[in-house]
Amino acid sequence: MRKITARQRQMISLLLEANEEITAAEIAGSTGVSVRTVHREMEDIEKVLQDFGLDLIRKSGKGIQLSGSESGLTELRLFLLEEKPVEYSGEDRKVYELCSLLEAEEPVKLFALAHSLKVTVATVSYDLDELEPWVRKFGLQLVRRRGYGVEITGGEMDKRRAIGRLAAEHLDQSDLVGHNLQGEGNPVFKMLLSTVGKSNLMDVENTLWDMEWNWTAELPEIVYMELLLGLSVAVRRLELGRGISNAEEAGYSRLSDHCNIADAEDFVRRLGETLEFQFHRTEILYIAGLFDLAQDSFSSAGYAYGDIELMEIVYRLTESVIKRTGIPFQTDRSLREGLLEHIDPALKRIREGTRIRNPLLVPIRRDYEYLFTIVRAAVEDIQLELEIPDEEIGFLVMHFGASVERLNQLRRNVRAILVCASGLSSSRLLATRLTKEMPQIEILRNISWYEAARLPQEDYDLIISTIDLPLDKDRYIKISPLLTGEEIEKLLNYIQNTTLKERNTPTAGEPDPTVREEASMDRLKSYKGILDEIVRLLERFQFHPLDNSGMSLSRTLAAMLDLLNGSGVVGDAEILLERLLERERMASQVIPDTGLALFHTRSSHVLMSSITLYRLREPVLLGGDTEVRVILLMLAPRKLSKESLEVLSEISALLLNSELVRLLEERSELEIRGYLSSELLRFFENKM
Repeated sequence: MRKITARQRQMISLLLEANEEITAAEIAGSTGVSVRTVHREMEDIEKVLQDFGLDLIRKSGKGIQLSGSESGLTELRLFLLEEKPVEYSGEDRKVYELCSLLEAEEPVKLFALAHSLKVTVATVSYDLDELEPWVRKFGLQLVRRRGYGVEITGGEMDKRRAIGRLAAEHLDQSDLVGHNLQGEGNPVFKMLLSTVGKSNLMDVENTLWDMEWNWTAELPEIVYMELLLGLSVAVRRLELGRGISNAEEAGYSRLSDHCNIADAEDFVRRLGETLEFQFHRTEILYIAGLFDLAQDSFSSAGYAYGDIELMEIVYRLTESVIKRTGIPFQTDRSLREGLLEHIDPALKRIREGTRIRNPLLVPIRRDYEYLFTIVRAAVEDIQLELEIPDEEIGFLVMHFGASVERLNQLRRNVRAILVCASGLSSSRLLATRLTKEMPQIEILRNISWYEAARLPQEDYDLIISTIDLPLDKDRYIKISPLLTGEEIEKLLNYIQNTTLKERNTPTAGEPDPTVREEASMDRLKSYKGILDEIVRLLERFQFHPLDNSGMSLSRTLAAMLDLLNGSGVVGDAEILLERLLERERMASQVIPDTGLALFHTRSSHVLMSSITLYRLREPVLLGGDTEVRVILLMLAPRKLSKESLEVLSEISALLLNSELVRLLEERSELEIRGYLSSELLRFFENKM
């Protein structure tokens, strides 16, 4: 039988997955080649398809589609799983080279790499030239010497970070946790899975879940996956004998919460029993550091409280889209919260040069062409000084598209849980599409794949997922976030023939009164939590004039924290001071175009939330050259309820209002508290 290339395999897979015609431009966009290359490859692909009794149907103005018997299509799918491509794509080669070098104990000969990849030594050398800047980003060095070979040198911790990034750029969650067989025939794909420790990943995840820590259950899915990958890579490296040599390299900061060392000890003890090997002390410190990083990386668990720069980006982006569309997006708090949660990690990935993957880009551009153009122009309006790729614009379009389609909730009779791998944007888009197209479905909530794997079946009627899950196939249905016409029909058939037949519950008629009562009670508790947090924060709000004559920024902040002594807010003031200074080193805390700065942090060394205003006798310089005479200090415990985070996020958003800034700079404590009371009451009433 005829051999095929990796590129041809990719194109055939796209044709097999398409439910209708797919254009050459869409194929080109998905495979990273030109339209001309697609047409050239189709000539060879047609000859391959003939062996299976299949044809390519080309329709002018519509695209390309596979045609033939179901048995022929099945044979073709099996062939793709079994067939080894005779060549690797450029991207595949680089992944293979990085995996080989990061796992090698000694220098690798260029000839050996070239032989494995079936290319010339010159091709491998050119690949390494392109990979060198990527390697340097992790503090590693690509060493090449004639007669010596090539190797990646540097610290073990940096190598682990590089492996984690490589996985994030080339693997989906389905690849790591699902039963999906896509790519199993690709040796590069299997090599990367091996490098990140796929064989032990679910043992690691089950152990992590069995710890029953509250903070892991609160992690956003992207943070949970980063933590899981970090732990899995660590286990794989230990299997290879690549442990961390000393405590300093383990990177455990003195600012870390020391309780995580005990947590790490307990975790590795249980994991060691499962995997039957022991972890050295340095690895326990490293894992404790991973726990710290995960907890610190989601300062708001879904609400970017305190980040004024991020608030301003979301505000300006939304205003720009409003001007172009006339749609009142500013009234949609779900949109604002979704953008805040999405944009922060997105900008971080772009700044770090991480490859953005959006498998839905082609259908998004096709189905939301007008909105895509609008959002692209709005992003250019706000001048982020970053090159925002189309893949990221696609995610933003999904947020705005979900807002456009958001409708009032109707009565439902099927309770559904959503699982989406692409994040909040895809889950909200799918939820609103389902609300519009299938009002009989009640979306209970969006959850992560690891929650779905453990959710009691009596808590829902149906799991709708956009990815493969580590569940039996009859436990869920997989569709795309865009919910095509065919998928609506597929979902209806699944509900009628599977869900409603298997579930002997009141969901076919009136909602279960017990469920309805519990949901009502949950809403009342949430309202009470928001109102209680508003009252507590306003009652604790204080204003202090501060004589900081001759003081540095560090001493000024220390004096501010001293004034909180006895209030029950601050635990270890020294650690909080270091965290506040670190935030200023990372990014200016100045509110744009004002003489006001917002210093904020969340830590286990904060015992209760507080907002305190300080007016300084002498200005301090922030951001290099900005004089600040007024500082608002916002402190919160690390563990905080969703309701408390919503209130803090709302207060941060209010700082974009020039009226509040003027009050903070000039007016009395009573006037400031009165303004905050009025605005937060309006916020609470809008929640009802």
